[in-house]
Order: sequence, then structure tokens, then C-alpha cells
Amino acid sequence: MAVAQDLLEILRCPYCVSGETRKPGDDPGRLELVRDGTWLVCQEPDCGRKYPIKEDIPVMLIEEGDKWINTPVDQLPPPGKLVE
Repeated sequence: MAVAQDLLEILRCPYCVSGETRKPGDDPGRLELVRDGTWLVCQEPDCGRKYPIKEDIPVMLIEEGDKWINTPVDQLPPPGKLVE
């Protein structure tokens, strides 16, 4: 089972929509589904955070997005299990 499309339409990068780090505009932090639906990538030009989808659950923690900020999309690994 994949992540529901209606959920994907409302998810946003938590870094880009919260508090002092909120980006300008009406709808900041839009995400794009990549790597066969296993990662969400923030589309803000100066963000670069990437969030894995583990066992069909998006892991939307800023700390998780920070881990992958410098990893190119084509080098993102399989996300792995939700609980290791």
C-alpha cells in the first residue's frame, strides 16, 4: 500500500512551514515524491530536505530531513524499516 494521494497533497516540509524558519508565500514547503515513491523532497530552492517514506509512513521530522540535506536525489538509499 502506498501513501494516499490526498495525504501527499497536504504534507509540507515542517522546516519550511514552522515558526522562525517559515518561508514566504502562500504555500511554502511543497514536497515532491521521488525514488519510486519512497522519498519526499522539499521544493523550496534553499531547503533541500528529504524525508523518507518507511512502510508507507512519511517520516516528517525536521531532524530526519536534515540528515539527507546534502544527498543528491539519485543517491538516496532505500528508506528501510520504520522501526529497526
